[in-house]
Parts: sequence; structure tokens; C-alpha cells
Amino acid sequence: MITIETEIASPVDQVWAMWSEPQHIERWNFAGDDWHCPKSVVDLRTGGRFVSTMAARDGSFAFDFGGVYERVVSNSEIAVLLDDGRKWITTFEATDGGTKVIESFEPENENPEEMQRAGWQMILDRFKGYVEASVK
Repeated sequence: MITIETEIASPVDQVWAMWSEPQHIERWNFAGDDWHCPKSVVDLRTGGRFVSTMAARDGSFAFDFGGVYERVVSNSEIAVLLDDGRKWITTFEATDGGTKVIESFEPENENPEEMQRAGWQMILDRFKGYVEASVK
């Protein structure tokens, strides 16, 4: 498992909403400025599905990233079985300064683990920036 984390200066309920609602996901769910997330569909319940379309802004490449929610504990944890069979768990912990978000995921076999860690961390950092800019 690869684990990344960040602390966000916002309460858990706001962080949870911005993590799990499509209109927010589409605004932060990409690693670099040359990518975007033009579509996100979420059925946030145990057994529900999600899919986010990740696309290059120049239109040269796009793919869907999706899976099934294996466990959803409101404002606390989301466990996912990705469409490629890997596990991904995200936890949300209240802290004195806001919310700690911790993601653990099984790496895929196509790219080096450090590259995957860096890419996922970039997305998580973008999420942090989006939440903190939205709640000020």
C-alpha cells in the first residue's frame, strides 16, 4: 500500500462534501493544469459506484477512473474497490486545525510507485487548495 496525507484547515463535514460531491470533484480531481475532470458521477453508499473522467485539456487523451464503494462511513471513511481490482481507502480525521485526510491505495504495475505516490499527492494537494480557497 502507498499512503499519502494532508491536513486541511476546514471542518470534516465541509471536507467530506467537497470530496464526495460531483460538482466539487470536477474542480479539483486532476494532478496538473494540463488535465481536468470534465465529468464525475457519484452514488456514495456501500455498493454504489463512482466514475470520474480524467482528460488532457488539449483533447489528446482521456480515461475513466472508477470503482465500487465497499464501505462508506459518513465524515469518516470511504473504502473502494477500483475497477482494476485495487483497493483504495480514504479516511477523514478531525484535528484541532481542521481535518486530516489520509489515502492508502494499492499501486498499479505500469508505473513506478514513487511516480504514483507523487501523482496522487498532487491531486490531494490540489484538493486541499480547493477546499481552503472555497471556505474562506
